[in-house]
Parts: sequence; structure tokens; C-alpha cells
Amino acid sequence: MSSIELQHITKRFPAVTALADVSFTVHDGEFFVLLGPTGAGKTTTLRVVAGLEKQDAGAILFDHENMDGRTPADRDIAFVFQQYSLYPTMSVYDNLAFPLRSPLRKLPEAEIQKRVTAAAEVLRISHLLTRKTAHLSGGEMQRVSIGRAIVRQPRAFLMDEPLSNLDAKLREALRVELKHLQKTQASTTLFVTHDQIEALTMADRIGVIRQGRLVQVGTPDDIYDRPATTFVAQLVGSPRINLLTARREDGRIFISGSDLHLPAPALSLPPEFLLGIRPEDIKPDPAGEFAGQVTLTEPLGVETILHIRSGDQTLLSLVPGMTALRIGETVRFNIVREKLHCFDQERRRIAA
Repeated sequence: MSSIELQHITKRFPAVTALADVSFTVHDGEFFVLLGPTGAGKTTTLRVVAGLEKQDAGAILFDHENMDGRTPADRDIAFVFQQYSLYPTMSVYDNLAFPLRSPLRKLPEAEIQKRVTAAAEVLRISHLLTRKTAHLSGGEMQRVSIGRAIVRQPRAFLMDEPLSNLDAKLREALRVELKHLQKTQASTTLFVTHDQIEALTMADRIGVIRQGRLVQVGTPDDIYDRPATTFVAQLVGSPRINLLTARREDGRIFISGSDLHLPAPALSLPPEFLLGIRPEDIKPDPAGEFAGQVTLTEPLGVETILHIRSGDQTLLSLVPGMTALRIGETVRFNIVREKLHCFDQERRRIAA
């Protein structure tokens, strides 16, 4: 496998700059997830890395070797698309074998059979090898699509939202399998998604991209616990982070539009700033320091989302399991002060 390095990549289209000075490295054997909303530039990044698009500035390096001028075939990467791109009249076996029979490879049939059989076993589709792909379910087709990339034994895998067309249960199952597969094969993988759950659960590191610009790169813990901007803070976490206007006065934080105030953390805070509180850090407690009124409950089985109104502010609280609290009741709660997130007026994190 190989490392992939993007150095100051800019890509312009007639109406928009899709990528603006994007730089990051995917290390050898790393699962790197590029996370961002639709239109952020994720797919364009993959296409530039693959050589399907030519950047206007910057360089793509594989193992420190510049790929400029190299065709997609010469770059030896495997691309797994959101759409399955299979041949419906071919069997699963022939779909898996297809890239190995290309004029560029022309592998012996015995080697093709060995690779196809091994990939099918890993992806648990051995029983489907004789079946036409037109008769497969969505999850089975995506397994075949991933298998067709695996048999090539490429330098790196590029994956463009490969799970987004699947239902929630199947997406969860394939997420686990794909991560396990990547770890057991130590494959270099650049995976793009708009799904923060996929990013947090699968990635070794995450790059957050917005409007063609890289906002933050870090581990899932970094992205969740130390978001660089309010955009990152709101992008990851479900339910969304509580983001509140606040002011610092006499060593305390006062949350606008409410009676809530608490000691200021050991930060150099401006007089006015934005305060972020994750819902799981608002904890109902009969002896809690604060009080509010329950305006809505969202029971999800394993957890419940509480909407708590304090003055003009509504806070989201995430509590384990089901709750006996009902709409209109008063609830007391505490706020975990060690987990507060503070952002300046430019919406950038205020660090200690």
C-alpha cells in the first residue's frame, strides 16, 4: 500500500472553485475519512487523486512520487463508487474477475480464480459467485463492488460514499465489515461521506471540508471533543451541540436569554462569545444546580432526547434509556463544566 499526499490542491470549474488550497496526507495503511456536506468538494478531491480531474494548482504524491502526468490506470488505485457500476448480465464471479482480465493485467486464470475466491470469502459472497448481479440485493451488490476493487490489490482505495444507498441496518453492518476489512488488509483508504456517524466510527483520522476548504484534520476524538470551529462542532454529534450566545462578567458565564450562569473556565474569554454544550453534558439530576421545563421528549429506546426550556433558550439533553419525565414538568440538571466549548465571534475555537 501507499501513502497519498495532497499539496495545496486547487481545482476550479467555470462557476465555482471546488477546492481551494487543500493539503493533507493519508498515511500508509490509514483509513482517512473526508467529511463534509453535499457540495463541499469531497468527490472532486477523489477525482483529482485518481487522475480523473486535473488540478489547477498543487500536486498529488503517492509515496512521495509526483503523480502529475500519470493516467488513472498508471496510478494503480481502486475506486468504489456510490453507484455499484456492475455488469448486470455477468455473474458475480465474472464481475469480480473483470478487472484482472483487462489488457493491462491479463493474469493467468488460476491467479484470477485465487484472488476472486479469496475476496469472496472475505466479503461473505462465496455463495453468490454463480448468480447474475441483476438478481442481487443492494447490500450484495455493494459487496461485489468492493470485492472488485479488492481483487486488484491496488496501491490505495478511494471510496465515494459507498454505503449511502443502503438502508440503515445494512449500512451499519457493512460499516463494521468495511472497517474490519481495511484493518486486516492494512489498506490505505480515502473514504468520503456526509455521514458523521460513518466518519466517527470508521476513521483513523478525519478531514472536515467545507466549500472547498479544509477546516480541520484530526482523530475522531479531536474532531468531536476539540472542534476547531462552530461548523465542525455542529457537523458531528447527534443531536446537535447546543450553541448559545454568552457573555463573560465578573468571572462567570451568563447565557443570553436565560437565567443560566456558571463559573468561567480558565480561558482568555472575550466579553461576548459563543458557548457550545454537547447534549450528553446536560445531565438531569433531582439535586441539580439548574432548572427548566420539559417542552418535548424524543424517546429513541437506548436513549432519550429532552428539550429543556430555560427562559427564552431551549437546551437539548441526551439521557440514557427511557425517561419518566413528561412535557410541562420541571427538571433540574447539571452542566459538565469540564466539557464546555467556547468560540469567538469569528466562530473559531478559543483554546487554553
